[in-house]
Amino acid sequence: MIRIAALAFAALVALPAAARDERHPAPPPAAHRPAPPAAFDARYRHDHYYPVPGYVAPALPSGSVSIVFGSSHFYFHSGVWYSPVGSRFRVVLPPVGVVVPLLPPSYVTLWIGGAPYYYANGIYYAPAPAGYAVVAPPPGAEVATPVPPAPPPKALPEPIVYPRNGQNAAQTEIDRRECNRWATGQPGAVADASIYQRALSACLDGRGYTVR
Repeated sequence: MIRIAALAFAALVALPAAARDERHPAPPPAAHRPAPPAAFDARYRHDHYYPVPGYVAPALPSGSVSIVFGSSHFYFHSGVWYSPVGSRFRVVLPPVGVVVPLLPPSYVTLWIGGAPYYYANGIYYAPAPAGYAVVAPPPGAEVATPVPPAPPPKALPEPIVYPRNGQNAAQTEIDRRECNRWATGQPGAVADASIYQRALSACLDGRGYTVR
């Protein structure tokens, strides 16, 4: 009897972990986890994928712009708006009236009623004194046709940031966000990317980083 019990125990130990406890399988490796749910925006031949509203991201994309609107706090990156939820960030639709200092890298230009509008990810933007304001779809938007894009200006390279004082990755990301918020508020930074980059570099240098 003892020998039979010992053999049964050895067979159980030899089973794969998933077979021993199918109710609690191990999570898949990071490389095999599904990508965030995305929707394809084909309006005005924009033809870009964006994460769907309601998706909760574990972290913000690097370079996200911090925006305060009334009592609400948002982050903006490449046409996607995020709202903090605890330590994570939910994809949301921005409120009408909130202003972002820069347009997303990809957008569609529209002329409606003799005025310029910009469209990306289901959102319309109009020029505002401090950048571009989110607006409701203007009358005539449903039949508007996109303006052929002008040749894009030469993009500035993404700066390389080195922590001179041994700051860890978490502190570096906090400092980058705060310096990004400060740089976008400097005179001329909204209209001139080179001014924004100089302001960002100056702020980071003051916090102990070398920027190249």
